[in-house]
Amino acid sequence: MISTGHYDTVVVGAGPNGLAAAISLAGRGHVVALLEASDRIGGGLRSEALTLPGFIHDVCAAVVPLSLASPFFRELDLPRYGVEWIQPEIPLAHPFEDGSALFLHRSLQITADALGSDGRAYLRLFEPFMKRAPDLLTDILHPLSFPSNPWLAGRFGLRAIHSLKGLADNKFQSDRTRALLAGLAAHAMIPLDKTGTAAFGLVLGLLAHTTGWPIIRSGSQKLAIALADCLRDRGGEILLNRRVDSAEDLPKARSYVFNITPRQLLGISGLGLSEGYRLRLSRFRYGPGIYKMDWALRSPIPWKAQICRKAGVVHLGGSFEEIASSLTNVSAGIMPQSPFIILAQPSLFDASRAPAGFHTAWAYCHVPHGSDADVSARIEEKIERYAPGFQDVILARHTFSAVEMERHNANYVGGDISGGISDLGQLLTRPIASFNPYRTSKKNVYLCSASTPPGGGIHGLCGYFAAKRMEARGSRESKSQS
Repeated sequence: MISTGHYDTVVVGAGPNGLAAAISLAGRGHVVALLEASDRIGGGLRSEALTLPGFIHDVCAAVVPLSLASPFFRELDLPRYGVEWIQPEIPLAHPFEDGSALFLHRSLQITADALGSDGRAYLRLFEPFMKRAPDLLTDILHPLSFPSNPWLAGRFGLRAIHSLKGLADNKFQSDRTRALLAGLAAHAMIPLDKTGTAAFGLVLGLLAHTTGWPIIRSGSQKLAIALADCLRDRGGEILLNRRVDSAEDLPKARSYVFNITPRQLLGISGLGLSEGYRLRLSRFRYGPGIYKMDWALRSPIPWKAQICRKAGVVHLGGSFEEIASSLTNVSAGIMPQSPFIILAQPSLFDASRAPAGFHTAWAYCHVPHGSDADVSARIEEKIERYAPGFQDVILARHTFSAVEMERHNANYVGGDISGGISDLGQLLTRPIASFNPYRTSKKNVYLCSASTPPGGGIHGLCGYFAAKRMEARGSRESKSQS
């Protein structure tokens, strides 16, 4: 048993949500300890020289669209702690094999103008939400509750409730525009004919035109370091190499907050969770995994479509049908022959990522849950279709199968980087159906991972809202006792 002093709250897991919970509670006067099983903080926010010395690669998250939309991050003066966001003018490019491409520009109008006959429909889809985007995004990212602007949220909901396929077929004439929207929604790793998948495409599109899809100078790890410094400034303590397998591994505290998924929570003995709660939590569902690659490059990727050479992210999926087929196959446990690929090229905008004149690239594709298959050849062959000569500029590569992703970060169960499948049913009831989804059956034990609202992404809000709900409950109990 750890014999470190007595704490008000112990948080387990030093990913962004665990850091957020610890910072929020320390800011409210709690004496907080943050325990991390590995020798480094960060969880999904880690950067390492995975390929060659001098090449910095983001191990997990590389592009952080939700970071600047997060009300929690907006409360912190993160630039004071060394965080510098870099905004590519072109957040996303979607190339086609003939050398043409569509793209998302930071400007809604420029994006619409490039869509030709679909431009007016694109404007009608996003324009109503642009002026009030911060309010709308705050409501969307909040745990299920009455929205601050019901009319705006309702108008968005009427579009978001559709499947992406239904929305794209109804709104747009060109298959290329539909493919652009399909690539956005594909981030959710759910078949595009499922109810509610339009929401993911709409949110990512809205972010591109408002807060952007930024990267962090010198690697995503910089954000984790800044959050840790912020916690220490508030008096919090970080304890590394502190694996928790049972309640006996925890320091004494009045309350405990776990930044882990339901499967890991159920694996910790002695927490006193009720059998009913354990049964409900055991029904939590995980989604597809990912296969991830990083490259050290002797020069930028030689894209046929020139706009790709200015984009922070490139989606490689071609047509709507190809993207939809990839997602459907993966969800059925079938490895697609032509996987949908999400690729980032941070060194185009951040020279600190590689030695002078050299570059890095980062990519992943969706694979069946728990797959140990090596799909590196499929990924590189597909990139080659859109960038002939790509393989000639590779100096070194690093790969992570879905199994290896979980080995690297236990919260990525089966390679699922979203903390659990985000279909409409589970998105609204993660980890179980409850008015307080962060609280477990044990009144002083809380859950704050991406398996709780609002789900996956680099925003810290699962930890932030867990802390707020925990504080609100504590205040009610204090008043009732007085």
